Amino acid sequence: MDNLKLNGMEQHWNDFLSSAISWAPRIITAIISALLIYIIGAWIIKFINRVAAKTFEKRHMEISLQRFLLNLIKWGLNILLFIIVVTQLGVQTSAFVAIIGAAGLAVGLALQGSLANFAGGVLILLLKPFKIGDYISADSGVSGTVQEIDIFNTKLTTPQNQLVVVPNGELSNSSITNYTNLGTRRTWFDIGVSYSANLGQAKDILLEVISKNEYAFKDPAPQVVVTSLGDSAINLSIRATTSNEHFWTMNEQLIIDCKEALDSAGIEIPFPQQDVYVRQNTP
Repeated sequence: MDNLKLNGMEQHWNDFLSSAISWAPRIITAIISALLIYIIGAWIIKFINRVAAKTFEKRHMEISLQRFLLNLIKWGLNILLFIIVVTQLGVQTSAFVAIIGAAGLAVGLALQGSLANFAGGVLILLLKPFKIGDYISADSGVSGTVQEIDIFNTKLTTPQNQLVVVPNGELSNSSITNYTNLGTRRTWFDIGVSYSANLGQAKDILLEVISKNEYAFKDPAPQVVVTSLGDSAINLSIRATTSNEHFWTMNEQLIIDCKEALDSAGIEIPFPQQDVYVRQNTP
């Protein structure tokens, strides 16, 4: 009985060795080819990343977008290389594909808001509706100077020196006014004069004030336009153009000088007032 068991074990061992010897060349060939594919693939990935980085730099792409796209290319190519290598080793990749797909779906559902901000950041960095240093305002009410543009949010500094972090999804889906993109800004404010004032004289005085301002451009030509007949005054719109860096200085000087010039000419700048009449009943 013992001899039969020993003979059976010996037979199984011999069968195993025969199978191993017959499969060894295939296994060794698969391992060597997988290693070669990995080495060559890793070199190709590095080469593609270098070429992509140089291309992005030549196109003057934003640094944050460059880093994101380079990481995306790197991870995508590495995943593809991994699938090719394990396929070469004889592993069925359908399970890996299913796992990756399920993981992607789960992450997408869990990070819907973040993905919206991410997509908005990509659009902003690609389309460039504004850049760092621009003063912008969105229809959501937020405004300020752009300090930093990231993939998920944009950082603004308000005139009160407050930092505002705005999700890119909100910015990309709203109307944006870029005040500094063109390099110049045009002031646009109203001054009211009384109904008894000579409008021609008032316009000439205000135009002279603008012409004397050191920051106001001659071209495009400044304007003083009658805009509306208000409840207490006739409104004149002051319009003058200057460079971005001198806008607020010019705007303040024009307001001060326009008031002084009108006061010197005896032209009243009325303010809202209400007359109250008291009627007394007499017996």
